[in-house]
Amino acid sequence: MRRLLLYLCCIVFLTAADTAEERIAWNNSYKLTWADFKGTPRSGNVYVASTSSGLSFSYGFKTINGQPTSDFTYEVIAYFYPQNSWYDPSRVSPRVLQHEQTHFDITELHARLLRMRIAEFNFTTNVKEELDALYDQVERERRAMQSQYDLESDHSVIQDREAAWVARVQEMLKQTEAWSQ
Repeated sequence: MRRLLLYLCCIVFLTAADTAEERIAWNNSYKLTWADFKGTPRSGNVYVASTSSGLSFSYGFKTINGQPTSDFTYEVIAYFYPQNSWYDPSRVSPRVLQHEQTHFDITELHARLLRMRIAEFNFTTNVKEELDALYDQVERERRAMQSQYDLESDHSVIQDREAAWVARVQEMLKQTEAWSQ
């Protein structure tokens, strides 16, 4: 019976591992390659590539004698999702890959901004609501910046604006380096 239970636990664990969403955590020493883009573009799509990235935000409260306290721990990670990211191999270029990398860099920038705001925030007794509000605000800002980047660079077509955005995002990453992981 014990072996059967162990066998069933192994099957459940392996099945869960297979269904876990593939993701790449942002890392300053790793740059995206086209091999990271594993999704399939929709037919007739006007875009050359698409990056799926986002913030993973979790927190937990410390307890004393089983009772929650206002002390908490948290984790913020910028992820790239390969299965939801795609490109059209017949239309890509190094410039387009740089554009997609900058989308991922913008996500990392906002991970740092969220870490910074949490560290600097004066929490009340409504910690959970305040943490959720901080995340929601940063996520709105992240989405707005992603859209503005595509709008102003015309999805990397306007090369001088694209270059200005890349430089701007890199400078902002340098300015927030203290909040990197």
